[in-house]
Amino acid sequence: MAEADPSAAPRLKARALFKRAYKAQQRGRLDDAARLYKESIQTHPTAEAYTYLGWTHAYRREYEQAIRYCKLAIDLDPAFGNAYNDLGAYLIERSEWDEAEPWLEAATRAARYVSYHLPYYNLGRLYEHRFQFDRAEAAYVRSTRLDPAFKPARRALGMLRARRN
Repeated sequence: MAEADPSAAPRLKARALFKRAYKAQQRGRLDDAARLYKESIQTHPTAEAYTYLGWTHAYRREYEQAIRYCKLAIDLDPAFGNAYNDLGAYLIERSEWDEAEPWLEAATRAARYVSYHLPYYNLGRLYEHRFQFDRAEAAYVRSTRLDPAFKPARRALGMLRARRN
């Protein structure tokens, strides 16, 4: 008979805590969400829990803490793309444009990521800030091709093209 996986119970408990945290976050209960994400991490650390804990801090404009949690997520799972994009976006919010670029580029290459349109959108913002309009347009186009329903990229692309004509 096979032995039971001793990490299964903590993983399941951590996943349940993560789901509760996410629901609290979606309802705007950031203190509850942060507490539950931390409990999830204490039970069984995951890149997702660290990244979403960072997101709760970003909602409060606590970017230094948000960035720290994204870096912990990347240390734990270097393939998890959300953490790279979020870290880059938080650096942009702090006007640390040059520091954001390598993180956003890494997000475009992450093995475990479903929202590849986001780093391309953020790279578009970065290039536009630098007046690199051809690169910005290419990044926005890539974002809209990856997710045609993503309105911020469509809007940014339209505004960029309108200004250039």
